[in-house]
Amino acid sequence: MESVSADAPGLLPAHVQRGNIWRLTVAQALAGANSVVVYATGAIIGATLAPAPVLATLPISLFVLGMAASILPAGLLARRHGRRAAFQMGTGAGVLTGLLAMVAVVLGWFWLFCLATFCGGVYAAVVLSFRFAAADGVAPRQRPRALSFVMAGGIAAGVVGPQLVSLTMDLWPVHRFAVTFLMQAVVAAVAGVILSGVRVPPPSAAERAGGRPLAVIVAQPRFIVAAVCGAVSYMLMNFLMTAAPLAMHLCGLPQTSANLGLQWHVIAMYAPSFVTGRLIMRFGAVRIAVIGLLLIGGASAVGLGGETEPYFWAMLIVLGLGWNFGFLGASAMVLDTHAPEEKTRVQSLNDFIVFGVMVAGSFSSGGILSAYGWHSVLTLSFLPLALVLGVLTVLGLRRIFA
Repeated sequence: MESVSADAPGLLPAHVQRGNIWRLTVAQALAGANSVVVYATGAIIGATLAPAPVLATLPISLFVLGMAASILPAGLLARRHGRRAAFQMGTGAGVLTGLLAMVAVVLGWFWLFCLATFCGGVYAAVVLSFRFAAADGVAPRQRPRALSFVMAGGIAAGVVGPQLVSLTMDLWPVHRFAVTFLMQAVVAAVAGVILSGVRVPPPSAAERAGGRPLAVIVAQPRFIVAAVCGAVSYMLMNFLMTAAPLAMHLCGLPQTSANLGLQWHVIAMYAPSFVTGRLIMRFGAVRIAVIGLLLIGGASAVGLGGETEPYFWAMLIVLGLGWNFGFLGASAMVLDTHAPEEKTRVQSLNDFIVFGVMVAGSFSSGGILSAYGWHSVLTLSFLPLALVLGVLTVLGLRRIFA
């Protein structure tokens, strides 16, 4: 990635920018495997340990709740003590996730497994802040590329996570997946070591003060569009991805098939990141986000075509592509809504909105699947898409494209 020398105030030297981006990219690849492991196994383990079938996807829902609950505290920690302090907190949560989940699987304790996935959500929330950390100390024009380059590290996460599950899930046959979570804890620890080398500007006195009131920032049409597009993109991706592995299991497909489908889904989530930043710079963040939302609708349409492996895999791949455009487009918009001293407050609030909406989708996914089936899950996904397109129409796209 091209960098700008630190001639202007607030910019880091070019070699520091490059070092940060590479470390954050590698950490994204390793830490991102945490989410993949939880999504690949959470509903399956939940169906085995839960006292009732309707609670099968509760561990994944609590994973999302952990993300929403930790966003604002993690942002406050970063604003007062720097991003590295938040990274250390996330690493601790990631290691704890693997250890608690391993013990829960061995002992057969459903509620301990739920606690483990909640901690996994805390870790995932911090991991998602890597994209904004990559833009710290970088010239404004280069920030979308820095953001998307780090997110591209998720490609490796899409391989590491599913392969971690496939290679370790049967190493201890009596307690399936126990070794998987032990190895997930090890991977989280390695990612923490890599993050220790990230050098970001310390929080300034102005940043600690916080800048303008949040009500003023939130009232901006561009922030509203960013939050709505980001929330719906992530909520629908989570809504469908949460149910997909269990739906494949209920259709009689093997666990390896679900693992492979999730692997290609996660690769599709992050692979476009190599070009998404350039596309945003050329066509604008709103246009890219809208394309992402339309792709998510296309994914649901593909899924309605059938309940065999090709349809599940195609749906997951298109869903991943839609999430990439929708979420990165929305994230780039957020960067244009705040001053430097407001960044952690505004970014944390945006992610809190995104994950708060995700909680509703995640908690409803398992119940809808159990009660009404996979086709109902897919059909209901069109409603939020219609709502967000309505919001965009009301706000007037012409005023926001500039």
